[in-house]
Amino acid sequence: MNKEQESLLLNSSSRFLIPQGVKISYGTAGFREDASILSSTVYRVGILAALRSLQTQSVIGVMITASHNKVSDNGVKIADPNGGMLSQHWEPFADAIANAPSPQQLLQLINEFVEKEKIPFDGIRPAEILLGRDTRPSGDALLEAARQGVTSIAGAVASDMGILTTPQLHWMVRARNKGIKASEQDYFDQLSSSFRCLMDLIPTERSKFDGINGKLVVDGANGVGGAKLKILHKLLNDLDIEVRNSSEDEGVLNDGVGADFVQKEKVVPRGFGSKDAGIRCASLDGDADRLVYFYVPPETNAQIDLVDGDKILSLFALFIREQLSFLNEKEAIKNYHKARLGIVQTAYANGASTNYLKHLGLEVNFTPTGVKYLHEKAAEFDIGIYFEANGHGTILFSESFIEWLEVRSNELSSGSKGSEAEKAALRLLAVSKLINQAVGDALSGVLLVEVILRHMGWSIHKWNELYHDLPSRQLKVKVADRTTVVTANAETVVVRPPGLQEVINAETAKYTQGRCFVRPSGTEDVVRVYAEASTQEAADTLANSVAKLVDQFLGCNSS
Repeated sequence: MNKEQESLLLNSSSRFLIPQGVKISYGTAGFREDASILSSTVYRVGILAALRSLQTQSVIGVMITASHNKVSDNGVKIADPNGGMLSQHWEPFADAIANAPSPQQLLQLINEFVEKEKIPFDGIRPAEILLGRDTRPSGDALLEAARQGVTSIAGAVASDMGILTTPQLHWMVRARNKGIKASEQDYFDQLSSSFRCLMDLIPTERSKFDGINGKLVVDGANGVGGAKLKILHKLLNDLDIEVRNSSEDEGVLNDGVGADFVQKEKVVPRGFGSKDAGIRCASLDGDADRLVYFYVPPETNAQIDLVDGDKILSLFALFIREQLSFLNEKEAIKNYHKARLGIVQTAYANGASTNYLKHLGLEVNFTPTGVKYLHEKAAEFDIGIYFEANGHGTILFSESFIEWLEVRSNELSSGSKGSEAEKAALRLLAVSKLINQAVGDALSGVLLVEVILRHMGWSIHKWNELYHDLPSRQLKVKVADRTTVVTANAETVVVRPPGLQEVINAETAKYTQGRCFVRPSGTEDVVRVYAEASTQEAADTLANSVAKLVDQFLGCNSS
């Protein structure tokens, strides 16, 4: 790094000094904090993104969002060249530069990292960063901080892509690095054309949805997703969608609305009630990377029947498995390829869903909580499906399987046109374009759920009957330092502090179908408690008992 570059960094970083006493870490969803103290962090992430772009010789993304958090919060995360999360190898560096106490120490850290990682400053290919933000009032100022961070690296270009859903920004990064057109309109065009292709392939006898089952009412969490869904809806004549709680309404972002609220509280979001009884409803989160479905029972006091990420995963798995079975009916065919389908879940997946998927004969794998772990595991399969119960998930198709599928589709088109095998190949290719393979995407997820329900001829009630969830309860316990809790086995076993897992085991053993685990939050100083049992009362009691045990071991009061 030359003196001119060092001077540029020192001058710009002196405008973004760290607030006193603030220490921040790159969690499962990047950096998140109260927006008022984030400017220096976001500025430094801009630098980080530019360095990542130089090292990978690729377009990198920076998204300003705090997803389902309250409106006063904000955050920032990086989209890597494949559209996925920042490489875990770079996370310690992200933490280090975010917390460097002075411009001089920041420069020293950058110099050391540039030398260690052999990051080129030869100017052959300048850094290129796509910037996006959600609808939070703090987004504009923080995006400018990110832009200044990017441009503090000589020659780096920061392109403001505007107000976007988080998945749109990830999709754009992935598309740009694949040499595909990557505007917002390109995103809408790809989703709508692949949706129409799948609609055209629905069996004739199942193609008619009428009455109450034909309408979908969507809660947009008063965030960016509702407004984007309205745009998408205009491109699709086949969907009857009503959007409530869009960012164009007067409601507060994520306040009594959104997928996180609906999934955790199991009650209707604002603007929904008994008038919606029996109607198929869905809820996005604030930046539209989570999706859950629900319906309001005829007799209700705000309670709902939740159709969560586990059930979305199960629906997708059933559909994919059906298409693969059509393709694999004749094993003697030329270029036969038995695709490896893998399901990936975390410990938060309801035990009933895991049992159901295994009963279908599917391979189920577990990872620690966090999309980066799920995504990495799903990428090991020809088709990998991952979802968290909170509604974040997607389907990944390997490049080699897509290539085989395209060849097979052409063979079937010439030799067996109109056959179930040809339709299956075309459906799978359309799914690979409809689903956002960069990250969980509530908009593409809604379209895929809707077309599969039509393909199956199912109402939301029939879908919800695939299996019955075991009652569960989630709590959190405030702690002084979440890093004092260390887990193993995909976060299902506590390794430290010693003795805590043993008392959790003893408590869990008291309950029929009992299952309980604790894990440190990735974003705040709390320990999360998850419990399942055969009745809701038992699950509640188990969760509360274990929360007290955690509090006893770590010396803080539960919340």
